[in-house]
Amino acid sequence: MIHFKTSEEVQKIKESADILAKAHGEVAKHVKVGVKTSYLDKIAEEFIRDHQGVPSFKGYNGFPASLCISVNEVVVHGFPSEYELKDGDIISIDCGVFHQGFHSDSAYTYPVGEVSIPVLNLLKATKDSLYLGIEQAIFGNRIGDIGHAIQKFVEAKGYTVVRELVGHGLGKNLHESPEVPNYGKRGSGPLLQSGMVIAIEPMINLGTRNIVQERDGWTIRTADRKPSAHYEHTVAIFEDRTEVLTSHKYIEENFKF
Repeated sequence: MIHFKTSEEVQKIKESADILAKAHGEVAKHVKVGVKTSYLDKIAEEFIRDHQGVPSFKGYNGFPASLCISVNEVVVHGFPSEYELKDGDIISIDCGVFHQGFHSDSAYTYPVGEVSIPVLNLLKATKDSLYLGIEQAIFGNRIGDIGHAIQKFVEAKGYTVVRELVGHGLGKNLHESPEVPNYGKRGSGPLLQSGMVIAIEPMINLGTRNIVQERDGWTIRTADRKPSAHYEHTVAIFEDRTEVLTSHKYIEENFKF
């Protein structure tokens, strides 16, 4: 069942998303060679709590951290750890904030140091595909229009789309209906209506689209161990517009590449 939000509820999600965007910006200052991923998690949690928010992910179905930190071939749901970032790594940082009764959710993939051109191209294409998906997330379209735009764009460049993991609705719950796949057919799936809030999050692989779950029950990696990229925004749909509630602005002010 899809939960439609009032304008007041969307505003609360936007306020949650503002804390989230600034938390991402604080983390971005420290993404560099030699930094432990557990340190990035500590920065995010402290910032969120200092701003009257709660990390959405920590404790969610037993997840142990505030950030999902996914390095190189890890697609999503990686644990922060004592791993130190190395030159040439890529790192996806996914974070959520719960504030005033509502969740927001966004992700960004960073290159660390000198990253190969093919992998940088994967990051650019994945980020571009997010915005192509958002362009289709308009009143009167369907969920399949979003996935179709993402899939068509990245597959034309030789990349693959993860099928088992999808975007989602969100609001009072971190994951709500509808599911938002990153593949699909035009004109298929649920109708996009005013008051819907969804997270669009392409997960795109350099090699095979096949994935494997590690023994920890969370970490998802590519089956061929080639890199994967992940970008995400939370958006709200109205009759006259679509509003991107989350922001990568603070990340891009604090992290240059």
